Amino acid sequence: MTESRSLVDSYGHYIGGHWVDPDSGRYDVVDPATEQVIATAPDASVAQVESAIASARAAFDSGIWSGAAPEERSRCLQQLSDALLARADDFYALAQTEWGCTANERLIQIEGPAFMVGRAAELALEPIEAPADFWGAAGTTLLRYEPLGVVAAMTPWNFPHTLNVMKLRAALAAGNTMVLKPSPLTPLAGLALARIIDEETDIPPGVVNVVTPSGIDASKALTLDPRVDMVTFTGSSAVGRDVMAAAATTMKRILLECGGKSACIFLDDVDVTDELLERVLFDGCTLHAGQACILNSRLVVPDEIHDDVVSRLVELARNVTVGDPRDPDVAMGPLISPGHLERVEGFVHRAERDGAKVVAGGERPKDLGTGYYFEPTILTDATPESYIAQEEVFGPVLTVLRYRGDDEAVAIANNSAYGLGGAIWGTDVERAVDVARRIRTGQVSINGTISGDAPFGGFNQSGIGREGGVMGLRAYMEPKAIGVPA
Repeated sequence: MTESRSLVDSYGHYIGGHWVDPDSGRYDVVDPATEQVIATAPDASVAQVESAIASARAAFDSGIWSGAAPEERSRCLQQLSDALLARADDFYALAQTEWGCTANERLIQIEGPAFMVGRAAELALEPIEAPADFWGAAGTTLLRYEPLGVVAAMTPWNFPHTLNVMKLRAALAAGNTMVLKPSPLTPLAGLALARIIDEETDIPPGVVNVVTPSGIDASKALTLDPRVDMVTFTGSSAVGRDVMAAAATTMKRILLECGGKSACIFLDDVDVTDELLERVLFDGCTLHAGQACILNSRLVVPDEIHDDVVSRLVELARNVTVGDPRDPDVAMGPLISPGHLERVEGFVHRAERDGAKVVAGGERPKDLGTGYYFEPTILTDATPESYIAQEEVFGPVLTVLRYRGDDEAVAIANNSAYGLGGAIWGTDVERAVDVARRIRTGQVSINGTISGDAPFGGFNQSGIGREGGVMGLRAYMEPKAIGVPA
């Protein structure tokens, strides 16, 4: 049995298989539930980030990982999967403390990433070269997939462990090396992952490097340095556009998973059970206090059942226990920072000025004087074109919109600059599939069904590219055609 050991620590940067002291001091890491400093994280200058890039470049060019047998890469990834599962309780304690993970999120945030790496161990064994049948070809054409090289991964603070692992597992399964830069709001998640790689796997030094700069210039170096071949980024659409522009200077490959304003549609034949409404409230409002790009934050409901659905959701929202995520009875934890709390509060106030009605929540909980908490909030009477129905709040705010007829429901769902996810609930599955085909978004679940290995990514300003499964693996590789004469 793996000995439990706290992952809340004051780390150095992880570069070239060594823990390196920061060259730009340290900054505080704050528990959003208590507002207390729990650790300090290492800051980095541009030069130190460039040192991490150099380490990843040397490791890739040496062939120590890209040239390793697929079975060896698979073995190392399985080691990581096993270690993450063995240390799941330690990662959960870190998640509760650093980013406010509650018990009902644990599978998504803790065990889920370990299973992802296990799946990557299988994907590492996918054939990289095979004959392909192309029109007009003479002889044989071999289609080969090769690793891109050095991948710079930039991850956000909302699901840091999940997203750190999601990017690392695919990049490594494909044979790349990596520089991981977590958000400065949740740096410990990335550094704890580096500790597990260092202590419990045979992944060679330099293959994974983790740096945690707080400054824009040091972070931007990852998008500008010509030694980086690919940038994978998860975060806001605004920052995603900046990443894309900077990466274009050296024509880096990019994978962007950005914002969302996804719609959940109730068809008029839906059976509105209490269990369904609890699921919709979680998926659209309270999941990680609404801090999820995949949140179905617009609920599109037939006019004839609108009032009944709203009244029942209001009752459920008022009964959600908000508080410190270390309390097992708590269903929703804090927002990540005081600035983000003010931002979410501002969205609700603007929605009210624009004519929306707050029917549940809308305030900071009166019984919680410490921590960055906001009540689960439900809004009605907003128009599909209103600011609250168009912009990503990234907080526990669900906007309920009325519709009449499937065509209007589809029009409302598609009335967005985003296109990341979505959900449809109804009795007639064939009809639901028809509606799903008309929605411009990267994923749509019908009655809660979606594969964990399905491609994940968005249309429009929700990003470029896909993660997950074989398609996600190939996103970290270059196809090469080799013509072989008969």
